[in-house]
Amino acid sequence: MFNYKKKVALMSALLFASGAALAEYPEKPITLIVGFSAGGGTDVMARNVAPYVEKYLGNDASIVVKNMPGASGQIGITEVAHSDPDGYTIGTYNLPGMMARTLDRKAKYTADSFTFLANIVSDPNVIVTSKKSGITSVQQLIEAAKKAPRSITVGMSSLGGDDHLGLTKFQNLTDTQFTIIPFKGSSAARTAILGGHVAAGVLNISEVAAFKDELNVIGVAKAKRSEFAPDVKTFKEQGVDFYNGALRGFVAPAGLPKDVELKLLEAFSQAASDPEMLAKMRATANPVEASIGPDFKKLNGELYKLAKQVWETTPWK
Repeated sequence: MFNYKKKVALMSALLFASGAALAEYPEKPITLIVGFSAGGGTDVMARNVAPYVEKYLGNDASIVVKNMPGASGQIGITEVAHSDPDGYTIGTYNLPGMMARTLDRKAKYTADSFTFLANIVSDPNVIVTSKKSGITSVQQLIEAAKKAPRSITVGMSSLGGDDHLGLTKFQNLTDTQFTIIPFKGSSAARTAILGGHVAAGVLNISEVAAFKDELNVIGVAKAKRSEFAPDVKTFKEQGVDFYNGALRGFVAPAGLPKDVELKLLEAFSQAASDPEMLAKMRATANPVEASIGPDFKKLNGELYKLAKQVWETTPWK
C-alpha cells in the first residue's frame, strides 16, 4: 500500500529542490487519452479524477479528455506511448489488459514505453452464479466442478483480461476445470448469467454491485470484504487464497522531464486522497486503491509475469 504522507513529503522536497522550471508547468492544456468509449468504466474513472489532478497541479491547469477506443484499448495506449514526453499527453492504463496485448498480438509498445504515474482503481474479481444454477457458495462450485470437470460454463468479458487470468488462477488453486465462454464485454457476460445461459461468471465488483440481488455473488477476490458488497465473503474466508482484479490508472510517455514527472506524481497522489474525488468514485462503485509511481510500475511487472505465464501455458488466441 502506498504510504502517502512519507512519499508526498519526499516528492515535495524534490520538487522544491528542482527549481523555478516547475512554476511553468503546465502552460497549456494536457490531453488525457482514454482508450475506451465514453461512459465506460475507464472513461468514468478518468473524468472523475481529472478535475482533482487539475486542482493539485495548480497554475490554472486544464485536462482535456480524448476518447480513442478500439482494439481493447491498444489504439489509445499506443498513441500515448509515441507522444512527446513533455507532460502534455497522458493516458489511461488498464491492467492486466495493456500488458496482455503485448503477448497476444503485435504491439508497438512495452512497459518501458511509459512513465507510470498512478493506479487509482483496484476493482476485485468476483465469481457469480446464476440463480438457476443452484450454486450459492465457493465450496459448492468447487465440488460441482470436481465431480464433472468442464461441465460448468463460466462467462467473462473477453480472453486475456483480468477475468480470464483470474479464472486460470482459481482453477490452479482449486484443481478444477471450467468451460470458458468469452463475450464482447462485461455487460453481455452479465446478461447471459442473469438469464441462466451460462452457469457462472467472473466479473468485477463494480459490475455486479447493482445486481447482487439478481445473482449469487459467491466470493470476492481481495483480502478484505468490499464496501460495495459487505455481506459477501472473501475467497480467503472460504478457504481459497484467491486474489485478483482489474487495475485502472494513468501513464505518460517514457522520458518525462524529472520536474514534470514529480509534479504529476504529487498531483495524482493528492487527488487520490481528496474526499470529494473519493465520494465521486464511491458513487460510481469504483474501488479506489492508489499506487503511485514506482509502486504502480511494480504492479505492472507482477501482472505482466502472470499474463505471460498464462499465455505460455494456455494461449487464448
